[in-house]
Amino acid sequence: MSLILKNVLITDDIDAQCVKILRENGIAVTINTGLAKDKTALLSEIGNYDGLIVRSGTKVTADVIAASRGLKIIGRAGTGVDNIDCGAATQKGIIVMNTPGGNTMSAAEHTCFMISAMTRHIPQAAASMREGRWDRKKYMGSELLGKTLAIIGLGRIGKEVATRMQSFGMRTIGYDPLIPGSVSAEFGVEWMEINQLWPLADYVTVHVPLIPQTKNLINDAVFASCKKGVKVVNVARGGIIEEDAILRALALGQCGGAALDVFVEEPPTNTALIQHPLVVSTPHLGASTVEAQSRVAVEIAQQFVDMVQGQALVGAINADALSHALGDDTKPWVSLVSAMALISQSIVGSVSNSTKVQITTFGNSLKNAGSYMKAAALVGLLPKTANSLNLVNAPVLAKEMGIQVACEHKESERIECVVMLQQANGFQSQLTGSASGGTAMLTAINGLPFTTGVSLEGDVLVYRSQANSSVMPAVAGTLAAANVLVKSFACTSPNAEGEMWSIMNTGQPITNLEILKLHVNFAQQLQF
Repeated sequence: MSLILKNVLITDDIDAQCVKILRENGIAVTINTGLAKDKTALLSEIGNYDGLIVRSGTKVTADVIAASRGLKIIGRAGTGVDNIDCGAATQKGIIVMNTPGGNTMSAAEHTCFMISAMTRHIPQAAASMREGRWDRKKYMGSELLGKTLAIIGLGRIGKEVATRMQSFGMRTIGYDPLIPGSVSAEFGVEWMEINQLWPLADYVTVHVPLIPQTKNLINDAVFASCKKGVKVVNVARGGIIEEDAILRALALGQCGGAALDVFVEEPPTNTALIQHPLVVSTPHLGASTVEAQSRVAVEIAQQFVDMVQGQALVGAINADALSHALGDDTKPWVSLVSAMALISQSIVGSVSNSTKVQITTFGNSLKNAGSYMKAAALVGLLPKTANSLNLVNAPVLAKEMGIQVACEHKESERIECVVMLQQANGFQSQLTGSASGGTAMLTAINGLPFTTGVSLEGDVLVYRSQANSSVMPAVAGTLAAANVLVKSFACTSPNAEGEMWSIMNTGQPITNLEILKLHVNFAQQLQF
């Protein structure tokens, strides 16, 4: 999948390095931060751009995505993408990427500061000093030494929080569904099932995205399972800890304090929460450092440039197949499988939910190729009703149509791939190809090998005919009479019925295949 970016729109404040990098690499940039708060204007303007960069201020909703006629990529200069409708973007084949590591250190440090400030009542004590009071007894704190910190989410930020709080002498325990205990043990976190954490924790900090599974993750039931006086920290996303549940737990003494940098509504409307004497709050400052803002700006710009240049796809959250298909060793296989799938469906007819689609890979180097080969095959199989069909949205569209692709790997000395289609009526096709030398080559159709591999590019005529030496000159002569140049020709060995498959690369499209019906049993023109 190639990506050409000519115009990128930036709708939130961002470090100037982002603009500099994009422009130095030939990408035009328009900055209009007013669009973040003017949805009507954004809807009108977005259709003029093929790239969009935002931070948290711009809401890229489904209707914004629908209004984007040529949008190819949305970049979030930061960690979360909850302000972007990723489902709508994926449906339209638009890549969504973020900068997952750009603000790691800033968010981790802010979490540690919030834990310390809450424990020693620093904001409240500072406020009382400004009012002329000397409340030494009122703001009695406690030590962190020997306390237990439960960390929900052991990714980049959770790991950095753990190592820093361990220096205070805290015991760190944690849970992450994707990171096993053997890994968390390497940075000093004892992995537990999530429900085992609550009774042990003196402090709980969350470092997970806001998704349906994490909304109100810490609620009344969880507070009831915790130690009395547990303290909670949220520098991730508002809504992971239920705000009303915090107030109820504070009132009961079950929660001994809360440190909150993020809220369900921002600015927060729950004034009872932010004004509570045991709550320390900041206005979403987790990533608000000079270093983090510069880092995410540089990273998102470089990720755009790398994608355009075909070097890498970093930070994409909805393009797994594409991210595995940009290497020099995988690109030819993507082209090959997509082309073979297109030829297959031209032979047996359009695919439906009753079509059996099977991809089989051979050779050790293709052992893990299924992730991108399935998507590549679907690009060739699905109807081209939309110009945006690509490796990003093909799996989603196929799922909606009920089309499934099975993929299996077999160990073999040879390195090749087989794409097989079988319709409910029994019609089937099987194409074999290889790209082990860096060039995509079709090697067989329905088990009949070509004498040499066939390169699939440009305008291609695929036909089946009797294995007769007069057929090829007759077809070539007919095409020449129609001013169609034959650039190359290849044929298979014949089958038991005396038929063979042939492929011609032509210099231009054939406008009328009917002219060939006297010479062939089947003909289809394709373009790659």
